[in-house]
Amino acid sequence: MHRIGIDERRARLAVRHHLAAAARVDSVVEAARGVVCFHASDPSSVYLSAWARLTKPSVKALDRALYDDRTLVRMLAMRRTMFVVPVEDVPLVHAAASVAVARTERKRNERLCAMLGARDTAAWLRRAKSATLAALERRGEATAQELANDVPALKRKVRVNEGRRYEGNIGMSGRVLMLLALEGKVVRGRPRGTWVSSQYRWAPMYSWLGRAMPEVTEVDARALVVQRWLARFGPGTEADLRWWTGWMARAVRLALATIRAVEVDLEGHAGFVLPDDLEPVPSPDPWVALLPSLDPTTMGWKSRDWYLGGHRRALFDANGNAGPTIWVDGRIVGGWAVRGGGEVVTKLLDDVGREASRTLDAEAARLSEWITDVRVVPRFPTPLHKELIR
Repeated sequence: MHRIGIDERRARLAVRHHLAAAARVDSVVEAARGVVCFHASDPSSVYLSAWARLTKPSVKALDRALYDDRTLVRMLAMRRTMFVVPVEDVPLVHAAASVAVARTERKRNERLCAMLGARDTAAWLRRAKSATLAALERRGEATAQELANDVPALKRKVRVNEGRRYEGNIGMSGRVLMLLALEGKVVRGRPRGTWVSSQYRWAPMYSWLGRAMPEVTEVDARALVVQRWLARFGPGTEADLRWWTGWMARAVRLALATIRAVEVDLEGHAGFVLPDDLEPVPSPDPWVALLPSLDPTTMGWKSRDWYLGGHRRALFDANGNAGPTIWVDGRIVGGWAVRGGGEVVTKLLDDVGREASRTLDAEAARLSEWITDVRVVPRFPTPLHKELIR
């Protein structure tokens, strides 16, 4: 069996994820393709992930791709997580992941409708979705609050977890819009604030793309998504793919068989690569990268010891969400944070030598200058991040 070692895996991610300085790219769409898609649960991470991979990073360039050219699309997909996806892959990701997530979320919404007192929960939900989509088509674009003014059902709220510490209200506007997004009928448009804002305007998917979304079968779509993941993240294990996709083992195995993935030896563990991807990647020159919270490289594999080492407790929260990380030559060696005024501060957890330390200081200064005075606060703070901002 062909063996692929840790050094080779680190060289691959440096080049294919556009992290080594010589591997950076000019296009934000190409940067997103390099990691299949950007994680977008934390809005600022999209811009910071692009910054780390671009030769000339620009907020305006990413805004243009997202909201003017629409070559990148924000959508809910794998693991019910928000991603920013190259537009040509939207039908694949939708069929491979969003449709299945929609089935689960539809059942949850119906349970909430029952708590509102609806006798026919499916009918209540259908009416609410239909009215919301009609209102959105009339307006062209709208916020959730504006749509709730048009559709009274969206103003309804459900009290959940009564008597518990995390008791609270769930608004039906968010639930209905999320389901419509998972069904591929609406899309998140421009944010209401800056690039770190998480409140968006909504638009019908058809008018946003200017065309109907092509239909792809779930089996074909899943095979193509796995093919893209292996091209960027391979080699990887079945467990890595199950984690990243959120699929059951049977679905992952079928996709691997469909694309005829080749089994390889990863330091005693079985991994997979594409059939034409067994040749080694030349190691790039030494490199340093500052990656944001939930960056797709940091979150790309379930088994992370080969690049994370013993730093999980400091750099991930209790739910497994990664904070901002410092990378040197394909491994995580520390973390960083942004203090008030845009100052980037760092902390190394490993000795990386004088030359890498100087490069890190230069990267931190470059990022501080780019951020200026925007307040960047990770949605899921980690122990090291809390330490750095104190």
